[in-house]
Amino acid sequence: MNYSELNLDENLKKGIEEAGYVTCTPVQEKVLQASLDGSDLYVQSQTGTGKTAAFLVSIMQELLSSKNESGANALILVPTRELAVQVEDEAKKLGKYTGLSFASFFGGVGYEKQIADLKKGIDIIIGTPGRVIDLQESGQMDLSRVAYLVTDEADRMFDMGFYPSLRKLIKVIPGSEKRQTMLFSATLNMNVKNLAYEYTKEPKEITIEAENITVDEIDQELIHVSSEKKLNLLLTILSKENPDSLIIFCNTKKTCEILSKRLALNGIPSEFIIGDLPQKKRQKIMDSFKAGKIKILVATDVAARGIDVNDLAMVVNYDLPNEAENYVHRIGRTARAGKTGKAYTFCSEQDVYSLMPIERYIEKSIPSRVAIDEDYSADKSEGIYIRLDSDEDHGRFGHHGERRSLSREKDSRKERKSSKKTSRKTGSGEKARSSEEEIEKLAAMTSDERLMYLKSKYANGGNADGAEKEQRRKQKSKSKRASESKSAKKSQKKRAGQKKTFSTNIKDTARKPPKKLGVLGKIRAFFSKR
Repeated sequence: MNYSELNLDENLKKGIEEAGYVTCTPVQEKVLQASLDGSDLYVQSQTGTGKTAAFLVSIMQELLSSKNESGANALILVPTRELAVQVEDEAKKLGKYTGLSFASFFGGVGYEKQIADLKKGIDIIIGTPGRVIDLQESGQMDLSRVAYLVTDEADRMFDMGFYPSLRKLIKVIPGSEKRQTMLFSATLNMNVKNLAYEYTKEPKEITIEAENITVDEIDQELIHVSSEKKLNLLLTILSKENPDSLIIFCNTKKTCEILSKRLALNGIPSEFIIGDLPQKKRQKIMDSFKAGKIKILVATDVAARGIDVNDLAMVVNYDLPNEAENYVHRIGRTARAGKTGKAYTFCSEQDVYSLMPIERYIEKSIPSRVAIDEDYSADKSEGIYIRLDSDEDHGRFGHHGERRSLSREKDSRKERKSSKKTSRKTGSGEKARSSEEEIEKLAAMTSDERLMYLKSKYANGGNADGAEKEQRRKQKSKSKRASESKSAKKSQKKRAGQKKTFSTNIKDTARKPPKKLGVLGKIRAFFSKR
């Protein structure tokens, strides 16, 4: 369905056309068809399916059709500051000719501008729960006229602990019979369902399946690599691919910062975005990334929620996500609006436990291979300590945040050099053959078999026969402990015997009868008494 076929306000249509919207995405078509009669909605839709435009167009059309004589307004709640700014920007584009006013409200910045915006009167309020509550409780934000409520990314709201804030806000706005409520979530978990049915009236359910985008339109490759070699592998990929835009996902804020700084030491500029960054810096980074001034962004799942880049060329999962659904959210950013994308995923000994749930979730095995020597580039940051901006105890951290002494770093480098020399003596041809055999072995395995094989391989120094060696080591250790235990028992028994003998001697001495005196002894005793 095209937007031109919808019965929309002419000024709204003009903004939609100028923004480049022609054909409705599935979620936009279903939401607009179901919501324009005032019905409440409960929508499951992944990031990147066009849901922002869906609820914005719906709200704008209803405000315009009623001519807003009652002074009603709309409240859109989002989990992050970046998403609030993104929704505001989209609203300004779509509603450019409508005469409606829009503003976003979030923490990390001063109150002055936001209070000034509220005094002018806002038709569509976009904000994070925390700041909206602050403004409402201080009397600066009036929520008594809210006729349209949108909760975006409701599942993320729960993950970030916003559920109490949501309940608090919903209680101070007009009841469900006086407002239209639209709830959007990427997943249909029980918490979101409870929220939907507690604060909506007979909601229509809309489900948009997005997994086919992930499976069919993204070139996925999973590479098995040890955690210590992830950066070396990443450097090779960046050198070969040279993507125009790339997001590298890490599971922790610390890893994001360390990785970004190590890339810089290798001559590769990047920026990292985490929740601890000041709002102004976060926004500056986001604007630069969207404008193409920054090509590489290192981010966590939460920090990346507000990122909306339609032409993202590549995603790298430096760490496998702990939740299977986040894998879909991450790589789905490269295949928006019918475009294709590339996604690399690194699977180390620390990540392998998350692999099987992901493959079950997407219902297919990710094409995989094992990294070989040719996949690794020299890391110029090797041996250099990385100090974190937010390091609380002012310690120095290595590549994965661990403390490392200078002597340990030197020893490590010596070991690697020695290993490389030994490797060259062994012969690269033999290694290549071994790697090819392992790749064939992995390709023939099921997900469960692959998990068990890699657990065994990675848990024992990366050797294919590690399990056998580990078994021999355990047996040897067990025999040694048994021998030591036997020796200890003998020593204990010996000491017990010595103690018994000593005790017996004492007792024997104590019980010994007095010695009989001879004639000479009796004479001496007689004279000694006198």
